Amino acid sequence: MLRPFIQPILRLVALSLLLSANVACAQTEAPTSLTPTSPLPQVKLETTLGNIIVELNPQKAPITVKNFLRYVNEGFYDGTVFHRVIPNFMIQGGGFTTDMRKKPVHAPIQNEADNGLRNRIGTISMARTNDPQSATAQFFINVSQNNFLDFREKTPRAWGYAVFGKVISGMKTVNQIRLVKTGFKNGMGDVPIHPIVILKATQIQ
Repeated sequence: MLRPFIQPILRLVALSLLLSANVACAQTEAPTSLTPTSPLPQVKLETTLGNIIVELNPQKAPITVKNFLRYVNEGFYDGTVFHRVIPNFMIQGGGFTTDMRKKPVHAPIQNEADNGLRNRIGTISMARTNDPQSATAQFFINVSQNNFLDFREKTPRAWGYAVFGKVISGMKTVNQIRLVKTGFKNGMGDVPIHPIVILKATQIQ
């Protein structure tokens, strides 16, 4: 007499077990999709006028960030100076020693100025020659809204300068540097009279 009811009951039990298994599977897989993205890399520049911390943007400028971190982790920037300082424009460093000797560098990198980032106050960009594809180790920090440095088109005159990060701490130091007295040294202009040395560059994140 009870046999007709057994099959429906078994089907309900099977369905219940299936739903439980799906929920358990979903709970197991959920953390993968919720895993936070990796923090953006940060570099601390310890200078004779104070520290500057820059946060880099590898999503927008992967080649440039990889290149910059290579120099940082090789210790290349330690002992170099901010050799070109223009108070309403930018502060540039990362290429010369205190005696204004140019350091040997790796091969130039691809210009990523077309990444959508803009040369605004506090951003860090790659320095280069008139050749858009000539950036190596030197960088500059914008101390003005330098729209004319932004990418417009892929021609030698309009390619622009690649932004690859921004200052997140130490703009006070940046502003101290931009206001130092400058002059001529070794045939170069806008050189600080008293060297502004990058004592150490360290990746801190």
